[in-house]
Amino acid sequence: MRVMKWSMIALAVSAGSSQMALASSQDESKGFIEDSKLSVKTRMLYFSRDFRNNEGGQSRREETGLGLVGTYESGYTQGTVGVGIDAIGMLGLKLDSGKGRAGTGLFPNGSDGRAQDDYSKGGGAVKFRISDTVLKVGDQFTALPVFATDDSRLLPEIAQGALLTSNDIKGLTLHAGRFTSLTGQEQTNRDSLRLKEADVFGGTYAFTDSLSTSLYYSKVEDYWRKYYANVNWALPLSDKQGLVFDFNFYDTKSDGQGLQRAEKDGVTKLDNRAFSLSGAYNIGAHTFTLAYQKVTGDGDYGYGVDGGGTVFLANSVARSDFNAEGEKSWQARYDLNFAEYGIPGLSFMTRYVRGSGADTGTTSNGKEWERDIDIKYVMQEGPAKDLSFRVRQATYRSSDGVYYGSPSLDELRLIVEYPLSIL
Repeated sequence: MRVMKWSMIALAVSAGSSQMALASSQDESKGFIEDSKLSVKTRMLYFSRDFRNNEGGQSRREETGLGLVGTYESGYTQGTVGVGIDAIGMLGLKLDSGKGRAGTGLFPNGSDGRAQDDYSKGGGAVKFRISDTVLKVGDQFTALPVFATDDSRLLPEIAQGALLTSNDIKGLTLHAGRFTSLTGQEQTNRDSLRLKEADVFGGTYAFTDSLSTSLYYSKVEDYWRKYYANVNWALPLSDKQGLVFDFNFYDTKSDGQGLQRAEKDGVTKLDNRAFSLSGAYNIGAHTFTLAYQKVTGDGDYGYGVDGGGTVFLANSVARSDFNAEGEKSWQARYDLNFAEYGIPGLSFMTRYVRGSGADTGTTSNGKEWERDIDIKYVMQEGPAKDLSFRVRQATYRSSDGVYYGSPSLDELRLIVEYPLSIL
């Protein structure tokens, strides 16, 4: 699940609108070795999930792990067609777990129910560039609204396939791709999410520096086809005040066998629409956000086999996505940037989301709510520059087990990350 994708949308718009120079990226290539980048990100994660009043089941999941993600990106050979390679190597290490506390999604579990001591995965890709258009074939991370790999645990998902990205037209970013498998976050099997084939295409266009729109289509064989649309509008009011409006829309319909993760009332077919509309008001260090989300039609908004991050909806938060059949939900959120008060790198966020009208199969008015608190500090200078410390706490309650049969839980994540650029 994901939080709002405003930052990702902004990156896509920036990528599309930055093509101001006459020379293309390939024209400015310095060479295969000269433009190479090598980085390692270290993540230590403590994950605790307390299932309150869970009679007869596991009452608590609690594990700690250390993840290492190394990425190498070569430059491109010079000439009309540039050629390069990318490589990914990842290692997950168990620091603390137990048979009665396993199952957080940080590690693979053995047949005895215990978490493995360590696991690793990786891959590589070859890439080709003409002007400002890149074709990458192989293992990669993706951030498309209809195909997005998840990075919410110790190690991220990896997609296998081909993706074409073009920034040749000013203000326009285009994508087209085909993916044939996905490696889950805590898995090493390349087909651990049982993806058969996913075709995706679409793009983002920046009309101005403050207004952009996105349209995407995907077809996941024997699961579903999706349409996605987004409009993002930033409206400056003064030097220290501004508004941001963000609209997201999914139209999902079953394809082929209509395979889903779970059946409800014996029906697995999907034919639904999910949308969210959010508005954020920023004044100095403070940002206030209100959001509304609704799902109509048959079935929940489905995702997962097309990437654990493929839910660009405003009310997809830490624990729940508020995406059940018939569900409508509201969110109130507050962000504080302490840089305005002389503490750069420190940020605070809290939000409250309430949903109702969820069709769970046993009731047509399931209710749920979630309260999240997020505090993060990033070192700004010195030998440990970019070292970050983060605390994420979530409280979730629901009636009739709206979210996968978990009526209530408390969740805590302590995250320490250190990105290191070697080249």
